[in-house]
Amino acid sequence: MSIITVKDLKKGFDGLGVLKGISFTLNKGEVLSIIGPSGSGKSTLLRCLNQLENVDSGSITICSDVMVQTDEKGLVSYSDKKILQTVRLHLGLVFQNFNLFPHMNVLRNITEAQMHVLKTSKEEAEKNARRLLNKLGLSDKEKAYPCQLSGGQQQRVSIARALALNPEVLCFDEPTSALDPELTGEILRVIKDLAKEKMTMIVVTHEMAFARDISDRVIFMDDGLIVEEGKPEELFNNPKNVRTQKFLQRYE
Repeated sequence: MSIITVKDLKKGFDGLGVLKGISFTLNKGEVLSIIGPSGSGKSTLLRCLNQLENVDSGSITICSDVMVQTDEKGLVSYSDKKILQTVRLHLGLVFQNFNLFPHMNVLRNITEAQMHVLKTSKEEAEKNARRLLNKLGLSDKEKAYPCQLSGGQQQRVSIARALALNPEVLCFDEPTSALDPELTGEILRVIKDLAKEKMTMIVVTHEMAFARDISDRVIFMDDGLIVEEGKPEELFNNPKNVRTQKFLQRYE
C-alpha cells in the first residue's frame, strides 16, 4: 500500500533547479534511505514533503490526500488548509540540528504540540511523553533543559517529540550530522529499533553502512535527479550507474 506518491516534482531557488523531476513511491512499513552528495536536493525534497517549501510543479499525495498537484497548463494548486493540516499530521520530521525549544524542559518540548495540535489533555500528553522517554532511555531527563543534554540526548528528545504526534511516516534529515562520532551510534540504534517495529520512514543520510543495514530500498540522488534506486544489496554491491559507482567508491 502506497503512503506517499511523488510525481515529477520540481523546485528551484533564484532560477537554479534543485529538484528537476523527482518521482517515487513509499509503501506502508517501508524504510527508504536517500543518499547522495551534498547539494543533490535530498533535504529540499524532505522540506517539500513537509510543507516547509512550496513546489514549483509536480504532485504529492500522502495517505490518499492530495497535497499539491499541477494541471495540464502547468498551474500548481495546493489543497485547502484543512486538508494540508491533515497531511501535515501524517508526517513527522526530525531535523539534523534538533530544533528543540530552549526555554522548555524535555517534558514540555514533547507535550506542547500534543496539546496544541492534537488537543490532547495535559495529563494524557504527559503520559504519552513519559512512555516515549522511557522507550528512548531518557526517563530521568524529563525536567532537564536542552542545554543540559548531550547532542545524542537532544536528538532522542526530537525523535520522541515527532513520535508523540503519531505520524504515519517519520522523516529524518541527516539525523547524525550534528553529532560527535561517538554519539552517532545511539541515534542509529533508535532508528533501527523503529524499523523493527515497521515504522514507515524516509531517512536522508551520509551513513552508508547504516543505509545498507536499515533500508528496504535506497534512492541515490545527484544534481536534483534520482540517478538510481533499488534494494540496498543491489545498489551498494552492484550499482549500475557510473555516477553511483563513483559516489560509493568513497565509502569502501
